Amino acid sequence: MEHIVFLTGRLAQPQLEKVLAGLDDPPFSWEVREIGLQVAALMTADMIRRRVERPVQAQRIIVPGRCRGDLESLAAHFGMPVQRGPEELKDLPRFFDRAAQPVDLREHSVAIFAEIVDAPRLELAAIVARAHALRRDGADVIDLGGLPETPFPHLEDAVRALKAEGFAVSVDSMDAQELLRGGRAGADYLLSLQLDTLWIADEVASTPVLVPRTPHDEASLHAAVEALAARGRAFLADPILDPIPFGLTASIVRYHRLRERFPQAPIMMGIGNLTELTEADTSGINALLFGICAELDVAAVLTTQVSAHARRAVREADWARRIMHAAARQRALPKGMSDALMTVHAKHPFPDSPDEIAATAAQVRDPNFRVQVSTAGLHVYNRDGLRLGQGAFELWPQLGLENDAAHAFYMGVELAHAELAWRLGKRYVQDQPLDWGCAVEAEGEDLNAWCAPGTTRR
Repeated sequence: MEHIVFLTGRLAQPQLEKVLAGLDDPPFSWEVREIGLQVAALMTADMIRRRVERPVQAQRIIVPGRCRGDLESLAAHFGMPVQRGPEELKDLPRFFDRAAQPVDLREHSVAIFAEIVDAPRLELAAIVARAHALRRDGADVIDLGGLPETPFPHLEDAVRALKAEGFAVSVDSMDAQELLRGGRAGADYLLSLQLDTLWIADEVASTPVLVPRTPHDEASLHAAVEALAARGRAFLADPILDPIPFGLTASIVRYHRLRERFPQAPIMMGIGNLTELTEADTSGINALLFGICAELDVAAVLTTQVSAHARRAVREADWARRIMHAAARQRALPKGMSDALMTVHAKHPFPDSPDEIAATAAQVRDPNFRVQVSTAGLHVYNRDGLRLGQGAFELWPQLGLENDAAHAFYMGVELAHAELAWRLGKRYVQDQPLDWGCAVEAEGEDLNAWCAPGTTRR
């Protein structure tokens, strides 16, 4: 059986031992070593090298999740793997479960068409710049959206410019002549052809996206599918997803009927009618829609990010397609695979109970404030005692920082983060930004980077 040594600090040692003792039949034996510091999060690789003697009788060393420094050189020093654990020790059971059953989210089966809805009004440089941003977020095809009664004189130039940059391009217009122009310029896809405009597909090599004459006219869409299939032409079929509460359920049924009638037909689903026209967090809407796509084996989605609340729609779609693909492939519920779409709440927001926080607070002998959050509210403690409140303004008068501007600013920021986390049900870790999943551009932190010795939490 593998033997693992866990390194920690004085304050965390009792809780770490309790968590490890509570593991259900772990496939390893373990021991905990406190290496002579109070706060485990301040541990560094250099400190470990100095304070932990060789040889270590183990097969693996696990250090706190916030431990800074080069762990590869530390592994060479000890002659065994040295690994960062989770940032919160209460997450160790899930940490070992994930380590035993890793989920590969690199694969997906749905192409994302990201529409530039105001392309006719943009200059070429702006179109190309926006396309690059969309591709960074996960788009596979850049869709140039036409506008009713709005000339698009530089359509051909836009298609060619994007193709020159290596983009797959679609042209989206209700104007047959614009579709022809886009196809002749080299567009990969044309959105959208109806039964009456299939002649366009005979004029260009672009792959057409087929739609019904009207959303409820399933017969015309089925006829268009049969016509293109008979010609041996590639296509995508889109029955049109209607918004809430104007036919969403009926439109999902249309998608299901299309899949039943044409088991092998590639289907597109335009999801902007839900993400743009529903004032709700788009991460959850995308999760649900891509779950439906996984069940129906949808080949592509068309999405937009026009409304301010939908400004992360493409990135969310990219995460959703990967998570739902993994769930379908593994025949497992889409749980425990990624927190990226949980932008507002956390699965396990309050790892410590008020009693556990009080026990830790009782051991503190220095003036530095620690902040933790439980179901009861915000806990702030140092050597002078433990304060409990449910908001930053409630706790502020109890801190005595009126004459220490720098410390007051720091604690103001931390208490604001902690209060926000408590009210929403998010995980709070002192000195760390709140985790907003894929809704916010995360700033990567290199824990392998050198940090100044003696750095302490205020």
